[in-house]
Amino acid sequence: MLFWIIVAVMTATVSALLLLPLLRAGGPSTVAGQHDAEVYRDQLEELKLDARNGLIAPEEAELARAEIARRLLAASATADKHRVPNGASSAGRANRLAQAAVIVVLPVVGLCLYLTTGSPELPDAPLAARLADPGDDIELLIAQAEKQLAANPEDGAGYDVLAPIYYRSGRFDDAISAFSNAIRLNGPSPQRLGGYAESLIARSGGLVAAEARKALEQSLALQPRDPRARFYLALGLEQDGKAVEALTAFREIVKTSPAGAPWLPLVNEHIAALAPADAAPAAGEAKLGGPDAAAIANAEAMSTDDRRQMIEGMVSSLAAKLKDDPANLEGWQRIIRSYAVLGETVKAEGALREGLAAFPRSGDGGRQLLALAAELGIDTGRAP
Repeated sequence: MLFWIIVAVMTATVSALLLLPLLRAGGPSTVAGQHDAEVYRDQLEELKLDARNGLIAPEEAELARAEIARRLLAASATADKHRVPNGASSAGRANRLAQAAVIVVLPVVGLCLYLTTGSPELPDAPLAARLADPGDDIELLIAQAEKQLAANPEDGAGYDVLAPIYYRSGRFDDAISAFSNAIRLNGPSPQRLGGYAESLIARSGGLVAAEARKALEQSLALQPRDPRARFYLALGLEQDGKAVEALTAFREIVKTSPAGAPWLPLVNEHIAALAPADAAPAAGEAKLGGPDAAAIANAEAMSTDDRRQMIEGMVSSLAAKLKDDPANLEGWQRIIRSYAVLGETVKAEGALREGLAAFPRSGDGGRQLLALAAELGIDTGRAP
């Protein structure tokens, strides 16, 4: 009932605001010449009074009376000419119609539209109700899960829900903590261990460090054919400079994957990059631009800013080496990917252009670079 009272008050207020200018415009209007005629009549009366009191000579009074009378006749003629018969005009009728529309038509039409398209009986949706049914609102999903966990911090199911949401939102530190709690409370599973490792890798800018490898190995022990865990472990071997082992691991993924698996293009890209280095590297030699095992291990203890600085330092070193030896396809692939991980889109596009200068589009190497750029969302239109 209160709702309809509020609606009635609002409707009356709006109608009054609309009627005010119409009422002013619809008031009595002065016909042209009518006001002048009234002024001249007043002047004639004043003239008579002055002549009676001797304030003006009879001759002057007669002349003034004649002039005022002439003007009065002219003003009266003008007023008669513009006066509308029966006192009605088209403007007045339009004004009255507009007033009727404001008073009757607009409220009726508004009410009918609301009853047709609105929901007058629908209750409001306070925060608690929206948290109970967040739908597709990611922020409400996070708030709902966090509220439940604040009330029950040992709720493993809540961490299972919240951890992947944190990861998709780019909150990697929160994702790592949530996955860790889910593993502690619910026990290890390939999904939890893989999500935990992937969050660690994302936080470190793509480095597969020791803690992430340990989680991936645990995941493989539970699900030996898990392609995600196998891929990241192979990537870790590649980052360690163990080209032969990495190539073997990537090829094994292809061998045991179903045809058309969505991860195969990425795996084949790494195989193509590693294939020229099928032979084991010389003692102490690492792949071009790849961080050694010590650097990977040290990265685990670093802060996020320190890890980023380390990655940027390795990328700068790789860029310097590529200037001296541009005919290195794997190096170009790695530096393009590194810039993309760091969010340096302009530098990634620049590296792509330099790589295509060494490996033209028409060749196999150029096609691999373009495929990598397409996968990373790098603009290839401005490349040569």
